Amino acid sequence: MTNPPADDRAAESRADAASHEADGDAPAAGMDELGALRQELEQVQAQYHRAVADYQNLQRRAQQERLEHARSTLTSVVRGFLPVADDLGRALDSVPSEIADHQWVEGVRLVRQKFQNVLAGAGVSEIAALGERFDPQVHEAVGYGPGDDGAVVELVQAGYAIGDRVIRPAMVFVGSGEADEGSSSGAAPD
Repeated sequence: MTNPPADDRAAESRADAASHEADGDAPAAGMDELGALRQELEQVQAQYHRAVADYQNLQRRAQQERLEHARSTLTSVVRGFLPVADDLGRALDSVPSEIADHQWVEGVRLVRQKFQNVLAGAGVSEIAALGERFDPQVHEAVGYGPGDDGAVVELVQAGYAIGDRVIRPAMVFVGSGEADEGSSSGAAPD
């Protein structure tokens, strides 16, 4: 069999298309294709929205990790400097009264104050202790002494926090409920 001429093939194609149109196949095929394209578009849009949400979550997590790293670094540095603050405080507390007005003692007081200001500027605050109710979240009991039951009666070492995060708990003596007879030496807690 020989192939019909090109004009005959074009005429056959037109006739087939006309017969399909008459049967209603062409519009249905077009509608199926349009529905498939819409479904594909919806899938691509859903993937896009998921990708955007994933990216936003990644950005938020990265920001939180940077903040946590900065907070952790600050905490570590401050912990290293707290013994210096303690030593300055002990030095000033042990100055004999006859030289308390000496210039170098005032200089040490100013250095301590400047150090406290630097800590405060970094968001570090001293934990309230003396006279407060004992709170195991921020206080560490090192003994009991005469005074109101459950109240902090003596501060052994200052505690510090950054915001609501405790860097170092305050070391304290807790009241035993006995009347104060002068000294607050006590036994270690159980």
